[in-house]
Amino acid sequence: MIKAVQIKKSFGNLQVLKGIDIEIDAGEVVSIVGASGAGKTTLLQILGTLSKQDQGSVTINGIRTDQLVKNQLARFRNQHIGFVFQFHQLLPEFNALENVCIPGFIANRPRKETENRAKELLDFLGLSGRLDHKPAELSGGEQQRVAVARSLINDPEVILADEPSGNLDTENKQELHKLFITLRDQLQKTLVIVTHDLNLAGMADRIITMKDGLVDG
Repeated sequence: MIKAVQIKKSFGNLQVLKGIDIEIDAGEVVSIVGASGAGKTTLLQILGTLSKQDQGSVTINGIRTDQLVKNQLARFRNQHIGFVFQFHQLLPEFNALENVCIPGFIANRPRKETENRAKELLDFLGLSGRLDHKPAELSGGEQQRVAVARSLINDPEVILADEPSGNLDTENKQELHKLFITLRDQLQKTLVIVTHDLNLAGMADRIITMKDGLVDG
């Protein structure tokens, strides 16, 4: 499903990734852990095609993403990868339903089909009564579930999450952790989760530990 070979990335004179090799199977939940500055988020951004490596290759579902040109890359990202961020990244002027629909509209999917799918996802995530609420009217846990629904709207094979529970209280963290396992079990998604939360990391099928820009062990 995902294969990264000898990924290297520098910012100026600072080499953040020094030759990362990882493979992640379809339907696998993998946590990436390590101290701050280990390169976890940089690696996730490269896997998600949000950032480009200096050296090495990334293959997702048989496609070499590093060989795609800009427009192809944007289309691939929109169709095959969903993102969940620590601070949700919801647009404050739009309600929950509209926020979830946005990637579908970007993909030029029919409006009615997209809205119906968004409603199904929000219902699946226990938010059927919050469709018309804007982010400021939602709790932190509800905002994160809207973000999860948004990541699923185009039915991507891969969900990438960067510190998804970092801004949540204990109860909402536990609910989010269970949700990720549900996404794997019921929707057959592949999940890669960068986290400092050892409880979340421990629920994954596998833990990848990074240290000083390399996979540790």
